[in-house]
Amino acid sequence: MSAERTPPTEPSLLAWPLGMMTRLVVRFPMAVLALGIAAALGSLVLSGARLGFRTSRLDLINAECPYNQLWIEYINEFGDDDDVVVVVEGANRAEVVPVLEDLARELRQRSRLYHAVFHEIDLSKIRPKGLYYLETEDLAAIEAFLGKVDPIVQGDWSQINLGQMVGGMSSRLQFDRFASEAERAAAEEELARLSKSLLAATTGTNPQQSPWPEMPSLIATFSGRNSEYLLQNEGRLGVVLLRLVESDDESFTQGSNAIDELRRLIKQVAKSHPQTTIGLTGLPVMENDEMRASQVSMTQASLLALVGVACLFVAGFGGLRHPLMTVAALLLALAWSLGYITLVIGHLNILSISFGAILIGLGIDFGVHYSSRYLQLRGTIRSPGEALVQTARGVGPGILTGAVTTAIAFCMAGLTDFTGVAEFGIIAGGGILLCCLAAMVILPAMIQLADSKKTHQTLPAPLDIHDWMQPAYRRPKTLLTITLAGTLALSSGMGLLWYDHNLLNLQPENLESVKLERKLLDESEESIWFALSITDSIEELLERKEQFEQLPSVERVTAITDVIPPDHREKRAVIEQIHDRLRNLPEWPPTIPLGQMNELARALTPDLAPSMTPSMTPSTAPSTAPPTASRRMAQARWNLEQVYQALCRMDESERCRWLSRYQQYMAGDLLNRLKILRGMAHPEPPQLSDLPESHVTRFVSRNGRYLLRIYAKGDIWKMAAMEQFVREVRGVDPRATGNPLQTYEASREMKRSYEQAAWYALAAVLAVLYIDFRSLRFTLLAMVPVGLGMMQLFGVLGLLNIPLNPANMIVLPLILGIGIDDGVHVIHDFRRQRGRYRMSASTASAVLITSLTTMIGFGSLMIASHRGLQSLGRVLTIGVSCCLFTSLVMLPAMLTLLSRHRRYNGEDESADGEPIGESEIPQKTYDRTPADHPGTSVQAMPEAAQHDRVLMPKK
Repeated sequence: MSAERTPPTEPSLLAWPLGMMTRLVVRFPMAVLALGIAAALGSLVLSGARLGFRTSRLDLINAECPYNQLWIEYINEFGDDDDVVVVVEGANRAEVVPVLEDLARELRQRSRLYHAVFHEIDLSKIRPKGLYYLETEDLAAIEAFLGKVDPIVQGDWSQINLGQMVGGMSSRLQFDRFASEAERAAAEEELARLSKSLLAATTGTNPQQSPWPEMPSLIATFSGRNSEYLLQNEGRLGVVLLRLVESDDESFTQGSNAIDELRRLIKQVAKSHPQTTIGLTGLPVMENDEMRASQVSMTQASLLALVGVACLFVAGFGGLRHPLMTVAALLLALAWSLGYITLVIGHLNILSISFGAILIGLGIDFGVHYSSRYLQLRGTIRSPGEALVQTARGVGPGILTGAVTTAIAFCMAGLTDFTGVAEFGIIAGGGILLCCLAAMVILPAMIQLADSKKTHQTLPAPLDIHDWMQPAYRRPKTLLTITLAGTLALSSGMGLLWYDHNLLNLQPENLESVKLERKLLDESEESIWFALSITDSIEELLERKEQFEQLPSVERVTAITDVIPPDHREKRAVIEQIHDRLRNLPEWPPTIPLGQMNELARALTPDLAPSMTPSMTPSTAPSTAPPTASRRMAQARWNLEQVYQALCRMDESERCRWLSRYQQYMAGDLLNRLKILRGMAHPEPPQLSDLPESHVTRFVSRNGRYLLRIYAKGDIWKMAAMEQFVREVRGVDPRATGNPLQTYEASREMKRSYEQAAWYALAAVLAVLYIDFRSLRFTLLAMVPVGLGMMQLFGVLGLLNIPLNPANMIVLPLILGIGIDDGVHVIHDFRRQRGRYRMSASTASAVLITSLTTMIGFGSLMIASHRGLQSLGRVLTIGVSCCLFTSLVMLPAMLTLLSRHRRYNGEDESADGEPIGESEIPQKTYDRTPADHPGTSVQAMPEAAQHDRVLMPKK
């Protein structure tokens, strides 16, 4: 609250000019009111036409700071569009993929709203070059396999003779014709695979089981699909990425139309696929949702604050007319503030949007003091005009000093480096001065028009709490001891106070976009929170990617090389050889001639495993098996024996048909595999032009630079994890940027800026207070409420586990201004008195009412769904309550003790032994105006009579 609470009656250089200004206002009230309304209307028109809104967190950061320069460099290369993420969840891939297709098709039809729609990688241009995506070891294995089947590839398909194949494998294994153990293991694997295929074919369990070596899984992916979708969790979760088309919309909820249309589209698609769940997230959506929630919350809080403050006025002033005029003057000041913001700053941001609630909570105090003093003076002054002049002379200097003090507390934030905090301070500081101007100019004009024909007997009397407070001050030493002990006990909680950097904890709790972002962080690889590193070449990218992947805090790294293989020079020679070998494959496999049955019988005869009988399984084979026979070989021989037994049970014609059919299957399967390899063995390496543009633009800039995305391991929103991640990433690339690094630096800078603003404000306010009091002692005493109030506030926050965060850190300069104002008025009251101090009724009432209005103004934010605004309202309400307690209880008790030996007219005590205060000084009662007492002027009245007349009984 402003230092406007009960102002001093000591001589002030401001009293005369303020009195003259008020005489001019009283003389021309209609003209003044008309000018004020015209200025308000002009401000509203100006702000409606020119006031912009900055909805990005980037707008809160100083464009000149080093880490923001890195972000701007990234934007210049890759653009400033962040991805909107549509998340589809289903039971399996078959449920999710059709939804992705429908969404992508609908989104592409709305090109005026969305672009860069990306839900799959088109493989039609990539498939012919698929071998480039295999590892070098896989290419070597394919080349070795083609070497073995080269006679077949060259046209000798008779090589696919079952008897020769089994016999040749068995013979080689039996006589150990291998150069190395690896070759023997490969031969064993070959025989095991063939035996397994034969057994499956004879039993009919799986006749399509291939006897040929398995190809790399990537080949199956390329050969079986035309596209690769963005799927996670084994196909149960899929995403569609898109970007919003930039528009001229400068509303505070920029992009709302496109996001609303997207949500309608999602509901439409969801009706066709009820078995899936579709949601929306991404940084643009989260920011838009946050802005909407903030806007709605601020509107609701401002209306609630106005109603609450008006009701408090009615209760505190005992009437309706003057509170309504006070609120009306405040509304005009709010309208002026919009024009001031438009001219000075030109826009509102995420922080400064809260200026309305702050001005309602603080700016109303000027009108409270003005109206309260005016109503007091009307008890002795019949003329409303003269009462207004005396009000301006009496409380005007205090109101103006308080406004300047509070404005300074805010404007000092303009000296900080964090743009959002600096702009907020300038906006709030200027708004406070405009509220003061409205209270000193518009409010008296309204009162003059409303009360010009009212008698003083019909005016309400303000609430008097003086008698409620007096019993507490009868034992000041005991009171002060108890309250200091309580303050020390509360301050023990300061050690538990912590700072929450997690911006997700500021969002509305049930916001869909926040829930989905947390889900993506926990369960998938498509989170929007990743660091960014820019390289100038593929070689540099590969080297840096390898370094990032070795960091303990890094989960994975993605780059364009994930879809454009970088080592194509090394692979090209091998792929060209494969392409040349497979150039002349036949369209259909030729007929494979049957060999002699005795050859097949010898190959399958039990002599291969003389120690095994048909009834035995590999697990029951006797230990007399050859020591060189591995378990795999035992299984293979057992399989062959089962095949032999099955063939023996067939007649000759059935056996021939079976063998012919199986050999043709082997030939067809081999030919199919060779064709797949040939279809993926295009000698030309993949190019960026083979990929969807929507994917390329996310990793390759318009200037040909390459981007790495580095994802953190664990919960990056925990400050310790984020610090480690940022430190390690910068250890590899000092110029790295990205949302985590931006958030980390911005959160730290915002916290530092609030702390700096508090220190700057403290220094400036101390200077103003010293000029006002011209005494270091009184200046320090005026600081008691804010000092003790801060200790109580931080202790309560620690004990209740309420953290400070980027939204509520503004309490530092705010509580400083509010607490100092309370102390200023109590010290002024102390200096007006002689003898032992007793807080006057007017000071006690003013401090209470203005504190309650501030608590209502900020407490209304606790209804907000936006948790950042909730925390701001909660912390400020607790802080103002603490300052109110220290101002009404602790500081007066302290001043009572300090003044216990202070004399009044040479005496320490009254006749009844009670200390003498100003309110007990014998006073002449002035019930009439100077017209009733010729020769007596209002100015000639004793100050105490002017000040406390309406609160004193007639003698």
